[in-house]
Amino acid sequence: MASQEKKEEPDERKGRLTTTLVVVTLIATFGSSFQYGYNVASVNSPSPFMKDFYNSTNIERVGSPLDDAFITLLWSLTVSLYPLGGFFGSLMVGPLVSKLGRKGTLLLNNIFSIVPAILMGTSVVAKTFEVIIASRLVIGVCAGLSSNVVPMYMGEMSPKNLRGGIGVMPQLMITVGILMAQIFGIRYILGNAEGWPILLALTGIPAVLELIFLPFFPESPRYTLLHKGNEDKAKKALQSLRGWEDVDGEIREMYQEDQSEKAEGQLSVRNLCTFRNLRWQLISIIVMNMGQQLSGINAVYYYADSIYKSAGVKEETIQYVTVATGSVNVVMTLAAIFIVDTWGRRVLLLTGFGTCCIACVVLTIALVYQTTVSWMPYLSIACIIIYVIGHAIGPSPIPYVITTEMFRQASRPAAFMIAGSVHWLSNFIIGLIFEFLMKGLGSYCFILFAAICLATFIFIYIVVPETKGKTFLEVSQLMAKRNGLEETVDSKEFQDLNPTSNEKQQEEKNTVILTPL
Repeated sequence: MASQEKKEEPDERKGRLTTTLVVVTLIATFGSSFQYGYNVASVNSPSPFMKDFYNSTNIERVGSPLDDAFITLLWSLTVSLYPLGGFFGSLMVGPLVSKLGRKGTLLLNNIFSIVPAILMGTSVVAKTFEVIIASRLVIGVCAGLSSNVVPMYMGEMSPKNLRGGIGVMPQLMITVGILMAQIFGIRYILGNAEGWPILLALTGIPAVLELIFLPFFPESPRYTLLHKGNEDKAKKALQSLRGWEDVDGEIREMYQEDQSEKAEGQLSVRNLCTFRNLRWQLISIIVMNMGQQLSGINAVYYYADSIYKSAGVKEETIQYVTVATGSVNVVMTLAAIFIVDTWGRRVLLLTGFGTCCIACVVLTIALVYQTTVSWMPYLSIACIIIYVIGHAIGPSPIPYVITTEMFRQASRPAAFMIAGSVHWLSNFIIGLIFEFLMKGLGSYCFILFAAICLATFIFIYIVVPETKGKTFLEVSQLMAKRNGLEETVDSKEFQDLNPTSNEKQQEEKNTVILTPL
């Protein structure tokens, strides 16, 4: 009896932050996620100087300036091709992570950062603005891959009790990237006529560091075991990540997950979209990713200066207010790391979307009356900061965590492809139409964002369960009820650590019941 309790102890052991887990998290998130955030905000502050460069280049070529409408079009392309590239990057996630692995994909992805960083940095010397626009598309591919692969990699490496906090780390690095771009974009640093090419080129530095250091760390143990079939290598990776030798319990849980979804097989995007067993998981990640982007967060990042200007902030102080907003974003995302595994995912999502909804409504009122009431501009700034706080604790980081947790190994790559595609398409739409919304609806455009936040809040309240502290299989069983199915798996069935060597015996012992609605 004592020996049995000793054998079962590793299953109950709480995961901890080992040196390997901490360092690989920092390398992967700084090398990849940081760039996503950096490139969201890097073109915001130097936009007047970049437009002047577009114009002066054309004058040198043909002897005449560009008209204002064409400059606006070129600038819209500069901004919007980045999320469009992110969409294309998301479409590449499934094939790459299945063929190259999570770590291998991140290493390959650095090409899509280093090359455009060099091209953007040398654009003035080469006297070509077209290369900047094209590079924004390519570096968007880098962001699209990293925004999906890093949460997948982190989620599969983390113990279940730390998965939420580590799953928020990519979003933290995104916010740090935004903040650093805002700081470097201050006029007397790099946000000036001479410094902006360097500002754009700096995005290549994290990619180079990741390319140097990430090869020394393990691939996802789940990928190594379930895709490559290499149990010894998966065990060594887990031992390094967990800081103890006995990882048999976690290996059993991986095999259990694998056996329970053998009937599904490796799902493609098309199969996932028509697979009723995962219907509500798919709907949930689509709604959450649409809500995350269509709620207006990137409108704040892309056009922060114009929003503050319309709120009555003096032009010389706008850049400092933008940096302050970015700092609040970082601090609140950091706070989310410490509370996501205690408060839970669902509570943070509801709190975040609810806060954003109220902030958008009040912001609309403040903008409408800012010319008639002297203190309304200050209320506008406060609403934007409150909105950023709400988004930082829930809508920004948590959808990535839940996407990892709601899907198992066979369906996870396709799920991230769909979630990422929705994320970046929504991002692209906001970047493309926000200026037109501002011109057409004026201050009332934020009512549209408030309605989207409210609709997402209601959906999460009704549909999305709490996934805190649950294994991937437990979350799957929880969602099976939502899909009108009953799925039961006896955990005692998987005492054999290599079910594939005893397949017939395991098939007799395993119980997987799927009852259609």
